Amino acid sequence: MSTKKDKIDKLNDLKAKAKLGGGQKRIEKQHAKKKLTARERVMYLMDEGSFEEIGMLVTHRTTDFGMDKEVYYGDGVITGFGTVNGKLIYVYAQDFTVFGGALSETHAEKICKIMDLAIKVGAPIVGLNDSGGARIQEGVRSLGGYADIFYRNVQTSGVVPQISAIMGPCAGGAVYSPAMTDFTLMVENTSYMFVTGPNVVKTVTNEEVTSEALGGAHTHASKSGVAHKTSANDVECLEDVKKLLSYFPQNNTETTNKLEFTLNDEIRDVLSDLVPNNPNKPYDMHHVIAGIIDEDSFYEIHKDYAENIIVGFARIAGRSIGVIANQPMFLAGVLDVNSSKKAARFTRFCDCFNIPLLVLVDVPGFLPGTDQEWSGIIVHGAKLLYALSEATVPKVTVIIRKAYGGAYDVMNSKHIGADLNFAWPGAEIAVMGAKGASEIIFRKEIAASDNAAKKLAEKEAEYAEKFANPYEAAQRGFIDEVILPKNTRRKLIKAFSMLEGKKIDTPKRKHGNIPL
Repeated sequence: MSTKKDKIDKLNDLKAKAKLGGGQKRIEKQHAKKKLTARERVMYLMDEGSFEEIGMLVTHRTTDFGMDKEVYYGDGVITGFGTVNGKLIYVYAQDFTVFGGALSETHAEKICKIMDLAIKVGAPIVGLNDSGGARIQEGVRSLGGYADIFYRNVQTSGVVPQISAIMGPCAGGAVYSPAMTDFTLMVENTSYMFVTGPNVVKTVTNEEVTSEALGGAHTHASKSGVAHKTSANDVECLEDVKKLLSYFPQNNTETTNKLEFTLNDEIRDVLSDLVPNNPNKPYDMHHVIAGIIDEDSFYEIHKDYAENIIVGFARIAGRSIGVIANQPMFLAGVLDVNSSKKAARFTRFCDCFNIPLLVLVDVPGFLPGTDQEWSGIIVHGAKLLYALSEATVPKVTVIIRKAYGGAYDVMNSKHIGADLNFAWPGAEIAVMGAKGASEIIFRKEIAASDNAAKKLAEKEAEYAEKFANPYEAAQRGFIDEVILPKNTRRKLIKAFSMLEGKKIDTPKRKHGNIPL
């Protein structure tokens, strides 16, 4: 008969085996690739001593293809809960040392259990992905496991924040879970994502491409927009996860914690000299953002994708906000297909989780051309219009310089529900620029003139005097106040403080039909 000590020894032995994953040799191979193990990643992410593991002794149920002779405790995924910076989160980390992290029926069940708990309790989910895909020895059972996870991704969406860190391979159907989460982070040189790999691509299209070029971190950060952030290594990626979480509430019923902040005069003279007098000369909107927000609080999202618009999280007087800003340094800050999608997705996340929005406007319009029209700029531009119109969080707009045409409407104008709209004195709010407008309005006069160039210049100045300023809009109430640039931060602190108690009862409906 087993003694009490024997039973304790057995438990300790099983736990020790579970902690070894696929064994020491495979752990060493993981380290040789400059990758942490799944357990090391979890322990680094969580506050020291806070992690509680669930399902450590789970094993697969497969007996086919000799699988009954290869059994590992935990079955290739570590699941549990703990705290990050003192706040509860749920986590799963796929273990590449066990069957290459391949997903089985029981592996999926463990992940689903964590996701179900996260919804019940109301806390964020972080997935650390490092998997070769479905465990082919299990056939449809592993595919069913993926679908179970996908379904929960959708049920969880907008209820608690979901973050996916891609820290190794992620291919085939496996990519759709990260795609449905709120943010996807990738590690450079060691991670990749694609639906079909290089071998299939070559077979079908005769195109030769590496895994890195097809679906590496840089590709998805700059070309596809699938990756919101890239990191140099595992540790940096996990630090990014921690920082990202610091801007979020726990769930959709809460607001973000306000950090301690001591108010001073909050005047920022540096803002007065950032915008050039020449309306066609670019400047870096990052400098405007830095002059408005709390020092060093900006955390940019999608930095290398659709660079003509900037999105990211920041703090104003300790409050977490989302920032959307046109970037005149790229394509003059125009809205196009990619920038519209980028800003729309970010807007909807902030609205889901009660994060107020600040929109900084310097936009000459939508990008013209056959490429944009044929790529669906109409429907993609409508996504941003829809997202900002739908958002019920506090929304404040500052028109820095240009706000032309339909882009004026789309960039959080008063007409689509912005709470407060400010403009700098040099702001130009019009259907189009003075030159283009004059060429249309005064076409006959210019054509009949002895000196067409001089007449155009005269009419351009006349139009600019009337419309290339914020005062026509201010007279109509479309702009609440024309403010000096140096006072912007102080005005925004007061605005967001005033709007903290904002509540809107939206029409009863199942859901809207955003133009996808």
